[in-house]
Amino acid sequence: MEKSIGIVRNLDELGRIVLPMELRNKLGIKEKDPIEIFTKGSSIILQKYERSCIFCGSSEKLVTYSDKLVCNKCLEKLQKLSFENIE
Repeated sequence: MEKSIGIVRNLDELGRIVLPMELRNKLGIKEKDPIEIFTKGSSIILQKYERSCIFCGSSEKLVTYSDKLVCNKCLEKLQKLSFENIE
């Protein structure tokens, strides 16, 4: 269970909340940064969106294939699999 930081915010009429400046600064969230929203049980999780490989989660040296991000290491593994199946 996560610990409350003691800040309560009300939703406005459009369903929006304001994240406190101290929290945004602590997490390195800037204006216009993409935020991922997902649920876990009955909780809503907000997380700074980081582009990452769909296989291993790495955010280094990404390439796009069929609208999906894949890192170079996983791409090399996929290429090896492809060649192994041909032989």
